[in-house]
Amino acid sequence: MKGLILSGGKGTRLYPLTYTRAKQLIPVANKPVLVRVIEAIRQAGVREVGIVVGHTAPEIAEALGDGSQWDVKLSYIPQHSPDGLAHAVKISRDFLGDSPFVMFLGDNVIEGGISSLIRDFADNSWNSQIVLKEVENPSAYGVAKMRTDGSIEELIEKPKSPPSNLALVGIYMFDQHIFEAVDAIAPSARGEYEITDAIQWLIDKGYTVFPHVHDGWWIDTGKPTDMLDANSHVLEELTPRVDETALIDEHSSVDSRVTLQAGARISNSIIRGPTIIGKDTLIENSYVGPFTSIYHGCKVRNCEIERSIILENSRVMDIDRTLRDSLIGRNATVKRSSGRPQGLKMNLGDYGTLWV
Repeated sequence: MKGLILSGGKGTRLYPLTYTRAKQLIPVANKPVLVRVIEAIRQAGVREVGIVVGHTAPEIAEALGDGSQWDVKLSYIPQHSPDGLAHAVKISRDFLGDSPFVMFLGDNVIEGGISSLIRDFADNSWNSQIVLKEVENPSAYGVAKMRTDGSIEELIEKPKSPPSNLALVGIYMFDQHIFEAVDAIAPSARGEYEITDAIQWLIDKGYTVFPHVHDGWWIDTGKPTDMLDANSHVLEELTPRVDETALIDEHSSVDSRVTLQAGARISNSIIRGPTIIGKDTLIENSYVGPFTSIYHGCKVRNCEIERSIILENSRVMDIDRTLRDSLIGRNATVKRSSGRPQGLKMNLGDYGTLWV
């Protein structure tokens, strides 16, 4: 069994943060989303993992290296143009060979991992298995139509009259027959080789495709609101831990749901969890509320922050209203101006400076 992670997208819905960073490397609960995907694949027993990369390939390779720190062997597969998920499978054939594989979109966060999915596929003689999730608005997704035996009869993209409320999540299992499919299909109307077309080709040719219905939460971290939602879910699951090198002074209050990483310092502040404070980050004269992740090397002084993500080496200082539901990029600065705002909500890109 091998793993294939697709990490070639531009992340335009997360601009301005993704002008200067691969979207898959933006952290959720202080861990990059792509690292969470690698860990999920490794926990399922898969050690050989290929990552399909686009224009952010150098940054991703620098961040992940050879994968040894997660006990996996990483291979990088360049996709020179964004020609679709089925195209990503096609160009990965040399890496995958005839091995069955799990394909995982690199910007997805899922509850509970994928061990049961891989076990299901290994225990059956199916040619493909796709993860589905019950959704409230199936017309916004690719939706599966089922047969009475539980197999998938048809995949329909954004149907006006959905045959079910089971939407494709972005995690797939395949055997070697998928290569016949990706070689046979034509580009879609938007000029891409669609993985749904390849799966439908398998179905139409008599190959067996079964679902794995996921009953936990799942989030595609494509938009700022999705990142914040994923951050909240993961923080709730996190086992809190205060590193032995973290410092909390006698004037501070830190509750039991807070994680403090190495060298974090809390001075005259209140920290309410679930929350994580990164390495060598200083929180001073501030309140940090639930569902907030502050990454490494940050300084927060004289502020109130709730349900936000602040990336590394940023400064948030002297804000006289609560900063909430916000994403602040790397090396950014947010400071008070002479005005008095009633509230703050923003997406501020890397190296930005904002006086509020």
